[in-house]
Amino acid sequence: MAANSDEKSANMASSQMSQGKLPLWLRWAALLWLLVWIPAYWRTWGPDNFLHLCDLATILGCIGLWSGSALLISSQAVGLLAVSIVWAAGAAWEFFLGRPVIAGTEYLFDPRFPLWVRLLSLFHIVLPLALLWALGRMGYDPRGWRLQSAIAFCAFVASRFTPPAENINYAFTDPFIHRAWGPPAVHVLTSTLFMIFVAYLPAHVILRRFFPPARTEPVTYTRS
Repeated sequence: MAANSDEKSANMASSQMSQGKLPLWLRWAALLWLLVWIPAYWRTWGPDNFLHLCDLATILGCIGLWSGSALLISSQAVGLLAVSIVWAAGAAWEFFLGRPVIAGTEYLFDPRFPLWVRLLSLFHIVLPLALLWALGRMGYDPRGWRLQSAIAFCAFVASRFTPPAENINYAFTDPFIHRAWGPPAVHVLTSTLFMIFVAYLPAHVILRRFFPPARTEPVTYTRS
């Protein structure tokens, strides 16, 4: 009995020690990714491209991994969970059937852009997995949903100041109905509410259900 009790206590202590810790290599991988990805995307698609919610998620998510911020990681996990699933499904549909099902994946198959730059878009698949893995160690911060909602609203508003032809974040034309939802303010508000309640809220509920609450202690990094 005593041996079993000691073993159980040791396992609990090991679990508590692992929670809140991220491997050091993940921190440096996030930084290295930004050092490669930002110049490549800037040169290929220009600075306006970084207003895309998925690109903002890449920057903020990597900063979260670098700094060990459970709030940033949680917010970008909320932002990417549903979006990445839709993106991956759209990319697969176009790859196998040769035509896009939604706007936003055509560039992947456009030979005008370097193949290696287009392949960098696989962050839509890799980054959410990295964020979920980090949440498994750090826990989920439920404030992430509110933060991501505010980020989305700001991104939609800022996108209205970019050329309409770029249709960044679909701030001018909806990707499904291929037209605006009304005047600019109505379209931005409708798009924001759609993301908050259709994309982000279910992700928030799922993450809160399957991940423990984030620890309040500062996150530390281990070499393993």
